[in-house]
Amino acid sequence: MIDATIQNFETEVMATSMTTPVLIDFWAPWCAPCKTLGPMLEKLEIEYQGRFILAKVNSDDEQQLSTAFGIRSLPTCVLMHQGRPVDGFMGALTEGQLREFLDKHLPPADAAPALAPGDAPSDAQALLEAGDLHGAQAQLADALAANPGNDDVRFDYVKLLISTGQLAEAAATLAAPLAQIPVQMRFEALNQWLNALEFVTTDPRGQWDLPQFDELIAHNKRDFEARFAKSRVLMALGEWVAAMDELLEIVMRDKKWANEAPRKTFVAILELLTPPKPKTDTATPGKTASGIEIAGKSAIQEDPQAALVSAYRRKLSMMLN
Repeated sequence: MIDATIQNFETEVMATSMTTPVLIDFWAPWCAPCKTLGPMLEKLEIEYQGRFILAKVNSDDEQQLSTAFGIRSLPTCVLMHQGRPVDGFMGALTEGQLREFLDKHLPPADAAPALAPGDAPSDAQALLEAGDLHGAQAQLADALAANPGNDDVRFDYVKLLISTGQLAEAAATLAAPLAQIPVQMRFEALNQWLNALEFVTTDPRGQWDLPQFDELIAHNKRDFEARFAKSRVLMALGEWVAAMDELLEIVMRDKKWANEAPRKTFVAILELLTPPKPKTDTATPGKTASGIEIAGKSAIQEDPQAALVSAYRRKLSMMLN
């Protein structure tokens, strides 16, 4: 068992999860259900003989970790594998429910090692660069079937499905990561992109020309429905910067409109535009492998795409402050 803190989270929890699933138990001394759940988890960790490692986080002492994982109630458990959340639950489950949860995700004791996270994406990327979309899709589908917990493969697979217009299959494949606690931003970003494409195919405004939106907006600059619909059409066209500009116009006038949908969509676009880190990179200085900032900021040399993302992050920040 690991007593997890912000100081040892990277070296003990994240590093361990790269080879062995880690179940993180967020608890607090005053939490009555935690006192029931904790001993059961400790018992099962021993019984499962190394198939998973239990990490306990005292949420009162480690508020930075609780905030990073979006913890809203206790107890909450998050299962990490290969450095990413796989699934989770809130509340004190029975022992039978805990076994069902663990058995759903943990490999059998005699299971063969899973495919390394980067293998299939690298092969698929080579096929994509060669123009073989069908081959890349088949490669990713097979890799995901062999290891459903590999979120790198799932992300690349869903992204390919969306980009090739296979929206129904993309939505089905996105269902699992969207149910995670917390939802990874990259999957929320794909979901926003998917929503925009579904809007274009199902809403009559999805077939409008851009000047039709501009005419409505010229008559009423607070026609947020028209602005938001226009931003979705722009997303479907791949006009990401123009879409962000339109979303900023809404945020500037009403930050809370439609449950902050414009802000959430804007953040999703930033995530989609953020250049991937080189495969040879290790953890970013000052952050854990999961992106949790633990000490200050790091200096990086930005390429033009990264500079664009940084500029629009600043614009959003100025609108919100």
